[in-house]
Amino acid sequence: MKRDTLAVMQALRADGVPVLMATRTDGAWQVLLDGDLNVRAGMGELTDELREAARDVFVSDRSRVITNVAGEAVFLQVFNPPLRMVIVGAVHIAQFLAPMAVLAGYDVTIVDPRRSFAADERFPGVAMHKVWPDDALEELRPDRRTAIVTLTHDPKIDDPALLAAFKTDAFYIGSLGSTRTHAKRVERLQEAGVADSEIARIHAPLGLHIHAKSPAEIALSALAQVTQVLRA
Repeated sequence: MKRDTLAVMQALRADGVPVLMATRTDGAWQVLLDGDLNVRAGMGELTDELREAARDVFVSDRSRVITNVAGEAVFLQVFNPPLRMVIVGAVHIAQFLAPMAVLAGYDVTIVDPRRSFAADERFPGVAMHKVWPDDALEELRPDRRTAIVTLTHDPKIDDPALLAAFKTDAFYIGSLGSTRTHAKRVERLQEAGVADSEIARIHAPLGLHIHAKSPAEIALSALAQVTQVLRA
C-alpha cells in the first residue's frame, strides 16, 4: 500500500467513514473506496461488477476475494466502523435489548435524563448518558453504522431524540408504541415542520411482527428488525 493511500485511509477511519481497499492480487493496481463507493485514493479498474461486489462486502462486513470477468483476482478488504446502538429510555425493555445488542456486536449506549431509571446497577457494563437525548446524540455523533431506538413512550424524551436522530446518518431509527401512538407521534412531528421523508425513516411500531408480548420478546423483535435493515 502506498504511503499516501494509507494516510487517506487512516484519516477516513478516524472520522468514522467506512472504507474498502480493492487490490488486484498481482499488484497491478489498488484503489480505496468509501461507503458510498467513491474513489478516495489510488487508481483501479472499477467495473459495475466490482462496485456491486464492494457494496455486498460493506453490507456483509466480510472481506473476500472475487474474480472478475477477465479472470483477475481482486481482494476486497473492508474497514467498517464499529456497530453502535443508542437506546433512548432506561426502561425494562432496554434491560433485555442492551445485552442482546452487545452479543450481536454493538457498542451500546443508554440515554435517559431520568436518574431514577438510569441507574448504573440496572445496566452493568453499559455506557450511560444521563442527559437529554438531543444533547447526547450531539455528543455521540451517530453515523451510518448506528441504530437509534426510542423506548420511553414519553414525547418529552422520545420526540427530541427523533428530531436529533433525523440530523444523523443513522441506518436505523425505531420507536416503541402502537400504531395509534405512532400516528399521534407523526402528527406532532409534522406540526414541528419535519418532512415526511424524514418521518418515514422511523420504524414503528418497533420491531418485526412476531406477536411479541414480554419485554424480552419485544427486545428480540427490535434487534431482529435492526439486523434486517443493516443487512438489507
